[in-house]
Amino acid sequence: MYDLRRSFLVAVAGFAVVVTVFPLSHITAHSEFSGWSAPDNLGPVINSAFDDAGPSLSNDRLSLYFSSNRPGGVGLADIFVSHRNSVDDPWGPPVNLGDVVNSPADEATPRLSRSEHWLFFMSRRDGSQSNAAGVVGFDIYACYRENVYDDFDWQPPVNLGPNVNSNSFDQSPFLFDNKGAHLQQLFFTRTTLITGNDIFVSNRLPDGTFGPATLVEELNSTLADAGAALSLDGLEVFLYSRRPHGLGNSDLWTATRDTLSDPWSTPVNLGPLVNSVDLDFDPYIASDGETLYFTSTRTTGGFGGQDIWVTTRTKDTGKSGH
Repeated sequence: MYDLRRSFLVAVAGFAVVVTVFPLSHITAHSEFSGWSAPDNLGPVINSAFDDAGPSLSNDRLSLYFSSNRPGGVGLADIFVSHRNSVDDPWGPPVNLGDVVNSPADEATPRLSRSEHWLFFMSRRDGSQSNAAGVVGFDIYACYRENVYDDFDWQPPVNLGPNVNSNSFDQSPFLFDNKGAHLQQLFFTRTTLITGNDIFVSNRLPDGTFGPATLVEELNSTLADAGAALSLDGLEVFLYSRRPHGLGNSDLWTATRDTLSDPWSTPVNLGPLVNSVDLDFDPYIASDGETLYFTSTRTTGGFGGQDIWVTTRTKDTGKSGH
């Protein structure tokens, strides 16, 4: 599996994306929330003695996608899915997505689109680019399914192409899809020479492909920044970073904006109740805006390697804005 301890062409028959110019200023920030709770480990059904990471949830919060290098998979690390009957029920045993999605190489950080028709992930499978030294890096791939209730309806993954992928490591994809604004943007992380990792964004074009990637300057620092995941309304983003004033090797941070056309605020650390002295990374904010899943190497309360954790907050209906 990818080691965080060291530092599209999409061709799916019948699929098209319509992007319309639309004013974004009417979309404003949502209400404030309480502070985050102390995180809970998802337990031994989801987590193992191996590396379990990169959580992503369906809109109803009843399906959990993640990657793991536990034994019995197709490759070095595979994508799994787990289900539960309600948000109050425990997660069921994870099921491997099989060899249509997974390969003999690494598949990691799966991100289910809000439409739930698309699954984005990073992989070093055959077809991924290599650097000048011949080292194959991670590329970002996507696969499509027609039936959003069928976890085995996924079509073969497609490499997103040179506007997104490079001969470096391209990873941690997240598709922001705002139907009201007709806006689709792929946020992802690229390994860079100076900082280690930076956050980029690529707009989806009317033909369904992704345009040239640009740096999201306000989310990046002089040190490594990665793993941007946006709230449903696109006004809040969570990331992990090694920037100064953190608690551990990497911490979870958050930033906000008032509208989709505004720049992001300066990221704020989620604090010592959520972050640890170890690695905290791969944040994913659920559709309710109150549930944040992430990965951590913290040992207290863990099951070994990388585990998936969850923290929650509640809406403060007496306040508005950020």
